[in-house]
Amino acid sequence: MVYGLNDFTDGKADSLNPRKGNYLFGARFSKKQLANVPRHIFLVTVPFLGFFAYVGGGELFILLLFMIVINIVYNYKPFRIKERPPFEIFIQIGYVFTALFSILLNDLGMLPWQTLLYLTLFAFQAHIAGEIMDIEPDILAKKKTTATLIGRKRAKFLMLFLLLFEAYILKFWFDDWVLSGFLAAFSFWLLLDSFIFFKDKPYTVKQMKIFGIAINISAILSMIWVLYSGNLLHPNF
Repeated sequence: MVYGLNDFTDGKADSLNPRKGNYLFGARFSKKQLANVPRHIFLVTVPFLGFFAYVGGGELFILLLFMIVINIVYNYKPFRIKERPPFEIFIQIGYVFTALFSILLNDLGMLPWQTLLYLTLFAFQAHIAGEIMDIEPDILAKKKTTATLIGRKRAKFLMLFLLLFEAYILKFWFDDWVLSGFLAAFSFWLLLDSFIFFKDKPYTVKQMKIFGIAINISAILSMIWVLYSGNLLHPNF
């Protein structure tokens, strides 16, 4: 639903985006090819909505309905929050609701608020990274984002601020040297990127693919570490 609606409503911007059209960064299809996407989303989503409502009751149904509404508000006019900066960043908190869905479905204890804050900041930072890579095609498609408004360098500084805040939370709230160290190293790279290597220049498609592969590898490794360590379940205050 999330990526299907995004592709369906972002066809123009995606058609002008050189990094799209591959397994790493998503589809690039014509309007005709995308025509049946909403129907397919409906056919796949509704049975699970019914099943999870039956298993988890009204509370889970309301949460799932809320997640669907967030996606509609994000993608469709008259709301289309994805083109109303900076709200297109803030609404990324919707990703955190998948954790709440899992908690309700599996009858688990609630995550600490510190963990939810970290996850929210991570969702914000990840979205800004995508916007930075898409500045040129978004401008061509007349799509407003925070990155197109403030420019590449300021968007990198915003991302850097979030990265450092996340590293602080992980180190001083969770005593996690591994994840905080990784984010600190990533922050140092972003400083080199901003002031020495790329500055305000766009990345090439090849460079973006290298970054994409590296990010996916680090994401898998970080998931393994989070599951192994359990640090994000135990804030120190």
